[in-house]
Amino acid sequence: MAFGGGLGGSTWSELQTQLQLPQRRVTLLVPVGSTEQHGPHLPLDTDTRIAQALAEALAGTGGGAVAPAIAYGASGEHQSFAGTISIGTPALTELLVEYGRSACCWAPRVLFVNGHGGNVAALADAVPRLRFEGRDVAWLPCAVASADAHAGHTETSLLLHLSPESVRFDQARPGNDAPLAQLLPAMRAGGVAAVSAVGVLGDPTTATIAEGQRLFAEMVDAGLAAMDGWSPGPDGMLR
Repeated sequence: MAFGGGLGGSTWSELQTQLQLPQRRVTLLVPVGSTEQHGPHLPLDTDTRIAQALAEALAGTGGGAVAPAIAYGASGEHQSFAGTISIGTPALTELLVEYGRSACCWAPRVLFVNGHGGNVAALADAVPRLRFEGRDVAWLPCAVASADAHAGHTETSLLLHLSPESVRFDQARPGNDAPLAQLLPAMRAGGVAAVSAVGVLGDPTTATIAEGQRLFAEMVDAGLAAMDGWSPGPDGMLR
C-alpha cells in the first residue's frame, strides 16, 4: 500500500509492511462527515465528500493512509428535511472512542478529519478521552476563514471544485444570510427549517470553481501545517 492510499483497499500484510518502515510514522486519517440536507442543490454527503478530499490530500502530501469515512454524524438540526440521518452526539462520541481504541492497536497516530460542525461536541469529548488513555489521537476541522454557515457560498464553491458533477447549480437558491449567532435561538427550538425553508444559510448562487480551488488549497495548507506541528489543544483539535 502506497502512502496516501486507502485503508479499505489494502491488505493487512501490505499495511504491516508500511508500519515497519523505520523512516515512516504512519498517520491514519479518518474522514468524519454527515448525511444531511444541503439545500436543493448539494448532495446529502457534502460534508463527507469535503472531509474525504481533505484527508486524501493530506495523506498524499504529508504521508498516511485514509480510512473509509464515518459518514453519519450529529445532524439533528437538519432532521426536518428528507434524507437526513443523524445518530446524535452521544452515539457519535462512543463510536469515535471505540474507533480510536481499536485503530490505535496498530496505527501509531490517528487523525479525525471533520467536515461537519455538528460533530464538534463529540470530537471534543472523545479525543481528549483517547489521549488521556495514552493514545496519539487528534482531530482537524475542514475550516476556512470567513465561511458562511451551511450550503452557501463556501460549501458550494468547494463542491464545484471537488465534485462538480454532484452540484445541481440550476437549483441553487439563496437562504438566510443573517449571522449564525442571531439565528441560533430559533434553530435550537426548530432546527434549520425554522430559519430557512430551503435549508441554506448563505448564498450559493455566488459560488465559483475558482473560489473552491482557493478555499481548498487554504484548507490543505492549514491542515499540513497543523499535522507538521502536531499540537492538540485541550479539546484534542490540532492548532
